[in-house]
Amino acid sequence: MKVGVFIPIGNNGWLLSENAPQYKPSFELNKEITLSAERYGMDFALSMIKLRGFGGKTEFWDHNLESFTLMAGLAAVTSKIQLFATAASLVMPPAIVARMASTIDSISNGRFGLNLVTGWQRPEYAQMGMWPGDQFFGTRYAYLSEYIQVLRDLWGTGKSDFKGEHFQMDDCRLSPRPQAAMKVICAGQSDAGMAFSARYADYNFCFGKGVNTPTAFKPAADKLIEATKKTGRHHVKSYVLMMVIAAETDEAARAKWEHYKAGADQEAIAWLGEQGAADTKSGADTNVRQMADPTSAVNINMGTLVGSFASVARMLDEVATVPGTEGVLLTFDDFVQGVRDFGEHIQPLMVSRVDADSPVPSRVVALQEAA
Repeated sequence: MKVGVFIPIGNNGWLLSENAPQYKPSFELNKEITLSAERYGMDFALSMIKLRGFGGKTEFWDHNLESFTLMAGLAAVTSKIQLFATAASLVMPPAIVARMASTIDSISNGRFGLNLVTGWQRPEYAQMGMWPGDQFFGTRYAYLSEYIQVLRDLWGTGKSDFKGEHFQMDDCRLSPRPQAAMKVICAGQSDAGMAFSARYADYNFCFGKGVNTPTAFKPAADKLIEATKKTGRHHVKSYVLMMVIAAETDEAARAKWEHYKAGADQEAIAWLGEQGAADTKSGADTNVRQMADPTSAVNINMGTLVGSFASVARMLDEVATVPGTEGVLLTFDDFVQGVRDFGEHIQPLMVSRVDADSPVPSRVVALQEAA
C-alpha cells in the first residue's frame, strides 16, 4: 500500500482546536516534513489550495501558501518522492496549469502530478469577484470535464483545439511537454464526481470515516469500482484520507485526542458548517457534507486513527484490505513528530508496507542504508 502525507500548507494543519499545535505555514516547515517523508520512504506529498479560511479564535486556515509555487520549491530540494499540487480550476485557466505542471515536471524530473478541485466554498472566489454564481454547484463537473480534456490534449500532443461550452481553444500550444505521464487526482464523491474520476482521473481521494474504523470508507471505494466498470478504466483506484494521532500507548494517544476535542474552535467550526451547507444541489459532494458535519468537526470529520504505534500500524493494514484501495493520504496532529513516528515506529510494523520478496519493509531497508 502506498502512503502519502497531506502537507500543512495552511496554519494548524487539520485540527480546529485551541489545544492543538498552533503554527503558521512556511516553506521551511513543509520542506522539513517532505524531506523527512522522503527519507522514510513515503511515496508522495500533496498540498491543497485554500484561498480563504474559517476564522475563529485559531484563525483556522486564514494563513495559506500557494500550492504550485510551494511544490516547485519542494521539487527542487527532493529527489525521490512524488509531488502533487492542487489547481483551483475555477480561477486557473487549463492552458496555464498545463504549462506550470510541465515546468514542475522538469524541476522534479518527472515526479509531479495534479490534484483538480472545482471549488466548494463560495467566499474563496467571491472575495476576488470570481464566483460564477451558485448554479456552478450543479455544473462544476461538466466544467471540470472540459478542463481536463484541454490538459490531456496539451500534455499528450502539445496542442489543443478543444471546443466546448466552457473552453474554446484555438491552436493552443504547449512545449516542452511533461517527460512523465501526468497523474491526476480528483476527490469528488458525488455521483458526478465519481463519474468524472472514473472517466478522467488516475486516483480518487475519499475521506476516511469515524475514529478507529479504518474500513468504514469501503462504500466509497465500492462506488468507484462500479463507476469504473462503466468506463473500463479499471486502473483508477481509491486513496483514503486519514488523520493519525499516535503515541507509545493507546491511553496516551487517546488523551491527546480528547484534549484536542476539548479545545474545539466552535467559531471556526460554525463557519465551516455554514459554507458546507451552501451547496444545496443534488450533486453535492459527500466529502463536503462530511467536513461540515458537527459530529467531529474538530478535525473536519476525517477518519482518525488514535492509538499506540502498533495499533495504528494494524489499522492502516486494515485499510489496505478494502478492494480497490491503493493507498492512504495521512495527516498528523504534529507533522514533524508524526512523520518521524510513522517512519520509525509505525511503518516497520505494517504488513502492507513489506515487499513480497523480502520479510523486511523495503522503506526501512532504504532508511538503514541512507543512515
